[in-house]
Amino acid sequence: MIHKSFRFITASALLALPLVALSIQSVLAETEAVTFTLTNNSTRVLEAFYASPPSTDDWEEDILGVDVLAPGESVKITINDGREDCKYDFKGRLGPSEDGTVGSGELIESAVEVCDGGTYGYSGGN
Repeated sequence: MIHKSFRFITASALLALPLVALSIQSVLAETEAVTFTLTNNSTRVLEAFYASPPSTDDWEEDILGVDVLAPGESVKITINDGREDCKYDFKGRLGPSEDGTVGSGELIESAVEVCDGGTYGYSGGN
């Protein structure tokens, strides 16, 4: 009798393992890192670039760090914040124009979807 019960429990546990693995895989798939290519489509140097969930008013750290992105240059960006969706607010800070006719400035774009691993072109109003 005990032997049959143990066999039933073992069989039930083995049958449940694929369901547990599938559930873990599903959770991991929902919170994967978001990777996209940022391209500076403006005529000025992109000095800083920030991303933040649309649900917050706070900006994260400058993604470019100490680097800058010259006009026409691209960089691969990875955001690994564990969020389930892939919409972000982006803020870029452009340096002044080379001829000095335009000063530094910032532009914010809200609820940008970057799930597909494509390219986000920052224009910044040139």
